[in-house]
Formats: sequence, structure tokens, C-alpha cells
Amino acid sequence: MWALLFVLQKPIFLAIYGTADSGLADTFSVIYHGLSLDFSMAGYLTVLPGLILLVSALPFRRGRVVLVWAVRVVFALSALVAALAFVANIALYGYWQFPLDSTPIFFIVSSPSAAMASVVWWQALLGIVATAIFTVAIYIAFYGLWNGDVENVLMSKGGKMDWLPLLLLNASLFLPIRGGITVSTMNTGKAYFSQHMLLNHAAVNPLFSFMESITHQEDWAHMYRFMDDKKAHRLAEAMLPKLRGEADSVSTLRPAAVLNDSMRVDGHAPDIYIVFLESFSDTLTKQRDVTPNLNRLKREGVYFRNFYANGFRTDRGLVSVLLGYPAPGALSLMKYPKKTAHITSLAAMLKANGYASDLRYYYGGDADFTNMRSFLVNQGFKNITSDVNFPISERLSKWGVPDHLVFKKAEEDLTKEAESGLAKERQDEGKPTFTVIQTSSSHEPFDVPYHRLSDKVFNAFAYTDNCIGQFVNFLKKSGRWQRSLVIFIPDHLGAWPKDADSFAAWRYHIPMVWVGGAIKRPMVVDTFGSQQDIAATVLGELGIANSSMAFSKDLFDGHTPHYAYFMMNDGFGIKNKANEVIYDNKQQKVIVSKGKEKGRFLRYGQALLQVLFDDIAKR
Repeated sequence: MWALLFVLQKPIFLAIYGTADSGLADTFSVIYHGLSLDFSMAGYLTVLPGLILLVSALPFRRGRVVLVWAVRVVFALSALVAALAFVANIALYGYWQFPLDSTPIFFIVSSPSAAMASVVWWQALLGIVATAIFTVAIYIAFYGLWNGDVENVLMSKGGKMDWLPLLLLNASLFLPIRGGITVSTMNTGKAYFSQHMLLNHAAVNPLFSFMESITHQEDWAHMYRFMDDKKAHRLAEAMLPKLRGEADSVSTLRPAAVLNDSMRVDGHAPDIYIVFLESFSDTLTKQRDVTPNLNRLKREGVYFRNFYANGFRTDRGLVSVLLGYPAPGALSLMKYPKKTAHITSLAAMLKANGYASDLRYYYGGDADFTNMRSFLVNQGFKNITSDVNFPISERLSKWGVPDHLVFKKAEEDLTKEAESGLAKERQDEGKPTFTVIQTSSSHEPFDVPYHRLSDKVFNAFAYTDNCIGQFVNFLKKSGRWQRSLVIFIPDHLGAWPKDADSFAAWRYHIPMVWVGGAIKRPMVVDTFGSQQDIAATVLGELGIANSSMAFSKDLFDGHTPHYAYFMMNDGFGIKNKANEVIYDNKQQKVIVSKGKEKGRFLRYGQALLQVLFDDIAKR
């Protein structure tokens, strides 16, 4: 019943906010993609009545009328909450352009007078009347269904056999609430499916969105207060000059450092492939015979020797690379689509400067994990390939589809594009492509269809390494190599070495390798940097202004200080050739301090974290 109610809300929303182009097909798509959230919310609202029914199965005589009234009260309150969420979402969407969240409560609690001052009396009255009508209608609908049978159950004596089916029924609610038995739990990102944000927002269950927002609420603006705001911004601007709002004419006019001079957006920009290597580390590549292909590519391309992961998890790495934005260790920005949607992305910058709009993302796992799908959709990725796009027979591991099948799917799509003439058409029109491939097989449990090394962990990494070698061979044989820039970048250091210390710099040391026909010549880059610096560096090489990416440094811009900045769960590290500082926020303690300027480096690191959270709070 609850699920049906939530489904019926969506056509009403579209009738109010939909455009002339919104047809019946869009309505059905919205309903279909929103079902998972609707069922989840229905499960939550059914828990309490289910528990009351379970209690009724106990063999007692007195007080059963209390159970009847308890169910009535629960249904009445549930009807009120559901009606309020629906009406508030309808009322506020026209102003905010995002689904209902905890913002109204924040406004009311922080400044009741200001919140009420912005409300027109007749709108408030209309909202109250609409909420009352929907509440009564919902309650009557439920009352008509349960009034007879359910009350009889509640008033009965109960028995030995009654409790078991009721217990199983209550236990089964776990599946819709969680979203099944997949790795990812239910989140609003599961409803995202379209390039039109209105349709995504229509599919989101407003009550679920509100609950998610409430349970993830943080006071970002008051986190990590190390110093006066003015001092923090002054120090941060010294490390990130673009925070001052200066134009980046130097980086855009500089000659390309590693790309062929013709590979600019005003010439023939290359097709770009970013390949995320699950859990690879710099120390791993130094182990004998584990990563022969990546080591070969180091010598053939551009190897960034002093490069560091932004954090310790995949969701942090993706945010850092694709948005050019430091991903804090203490929170997963990917879980906040409203915030990430307002951060300039590498994909958006490439599209704005001539790259084809057909952005592609390949991943063998669950694209709904940690809100990944909404994160990618917000950036403009139209074609997102994940585990659901493969036959069940190919989902062979805990994390979904093995890497070689993911690469094979990307290769098949590229081949079809060439055979259809689309690739040549894009080349003639000067519309290069941007593709991201994310690996997952070099993650525990390390079960891979490959058996070259006896050590299970090393063998899993060797398998992924073999996959990237085959992908490079494909690009060369297909004729795409000469107009390609392929960036191999780990998401973070993972399973090896096993004794990785979160408060040690080497824990974040990862190899970054650029290869392809777009590269001038092989070279080793000693400049210190982190994952968030990739976006500005790529744009700088292409001759694209990147001033909007204030937290991303162009590694070849001589006017910007260069250092690695990385974050553990609740701490940070900052490192260059001469200095290294690692700080634990929980203990408010310096863990590592090296170099002649270590004290100054600490203040710089603290200022960067403080200003970062100021920026997050504003998004």
C-alpha cells in the first residue's frame, strides 16, 4: 500500500514541474527507477505495525485494546509524515531544484522568524490544507484495509503457531529497506538514471531523501577550526593561488610539457582514457614480476614518481580525480549528490571545450555503491556500464564482473563505434572522447580467472596488470593509439603491503603513468602532487583554463607551490621534497614531523583542511 502511494505521487510531481517534453515514457521511467526507494521507505513504515502484530502473537488476554490503538496511532503518524514530505517537496522544489532534505528543519531551528518571513500566508494555508487532506486520505485508505482482519488478530488470544509467520514477515522487511543483498545499501543515487535532473529528482522518494539527509547531517562550517578564518584563507591561498580568484593565464598559455604540441583543444585534442587501478601502490610495482605491464608503461610513457592518493577508499579517489577536489577522509562526499553536483568536474570542463557529450564509464561492480551513479550522472556521464549490464553468468566475484570482461566491453563498444563510422565522424569534427574504466578484481577476496603467481594477492594484481596490457595492445591495433592519452591511476593503496600504517606517507604513495600517442616522449616527473591535481594538469596540457578548480594544482605550472596533500580517516598529511607533516585530528597531535619548515607546513596543512570544509559547507 505504501509503495503504491509513493508511486502515485510521481505523476503529480511531473504534472506540476514536468516540461512539454515529459511524456508517458518519462513518467514510467521515473516510476520504475524510483521503485527501490519507494519499497525501502514502505519497509521502514511497516516495521512498527509489524512489531505490534508480532507482540499480539504472545498468549496474553489483557491490554489488547492498547495494541489496536497503538496501530491506529502509528498509521496516523505515518500518514502525517508521508503527507508532509510530499507536500513540502512539491512546495519547495520550485525554489530549491533538489529533492526534500533536512534544509527546512535547519532553517526553522536556526532562524524561525526568517524562515516564516519568507512564507506567503496563502501558500502556508494551502500547504496546511493539502497536508491535512492527504493525511486523512492516506489514513482512511489504510483503515479500510486493516480495520477488520488486523483488529481481529490484535484482539485474539494469540497462539504458539502465530508468531513464526509474523516473525518471518518482519524479518523479510530487511530486504526492501536495505535494497537487497548487494554490496551497496539503499541510497538516493539508486533513483538517478537520466541526464535531465528533473526526472532524477522526480524518481527520488522525498521522505527517503529527507531521512537520508537527517541521518547524514553535519555542521561542516564548524568542523576543523584550527585558526582565525582570515589567517586560514591567507595561508591556503599561498598554497592554492587560485583561491584568490586569479586567472590562470600562465597555465593556459604555457607550452604543453608532456603532450605533443598539436594535442591542444585548438588543434587535435586526444581521446582521454582514465583507468582506475583498484588498490595498486608504488611499493607493489617494485615487487618482482607482479606488474610487468605497468612497469613497462612507466618506461614508455610519463611516470609521476612522487604522486600520492588523496585518501584510503575508492569513493575518495574518484571524487579527487574526477572533480579535482580533495575528498576528506572523515566523510564520503560522493554520498552528497547535492554538493558534488555544484563542484566543477573534469568531465564538464572537457565537454565545454569540444569533447563529445557521450561520456562513458565502465565498472564491473555495483554503480549504486556509495551513491556512485548519481555522482557520475551529475557530471554528465551518459553511458554507465556496471554489473547489471552483464549476464549473471559473468558476475563471478563479490565485486561483480572480472576486469578482463569490463575491458572487453569497452573494447567492443569502441570497435562498434569505429565500424559504424561514428569514430571517424567525431575525429573529422574535432570531437574527442572521454572514457573512464574502473577495475575491481585486485580487491579482496582476490578471486580472479588467472593463475600465474602462487601468492593469491599478488596474482590478483598481476591479473589486472595483464588486463591493462591487453587494453593497450587493443588501442595500438585498432589505430586509436596515436590520438590517445591513457592515464593509469590507482584509486588508493589497498591490500598490500598488509602492514600499511594509515599515518605514514608511503601508505598513500601511488604510481601515476600517462601513455599513448599523444605523449611527446618518455620522461619521469619528480614534482610532488596528489590525485586532485590530475584535473588541472590535464586541462593545462590541453590549453584549457582551469581557474574554476581552485583546489587542483597544475603539476607543470611553475608559479604554483607543489606538494602532496592526503587525508586519512580523521587526519591529514602534507609532503614535498624537503618537508613532511602528518597530523591526527582526533588526538590533536602531530604524528610525523620532518624538515626545516615542518612547523610552517603544519599550519599550511591545517589551513587547507579548514578552508576545504568552509567550501564544502557553502556547496
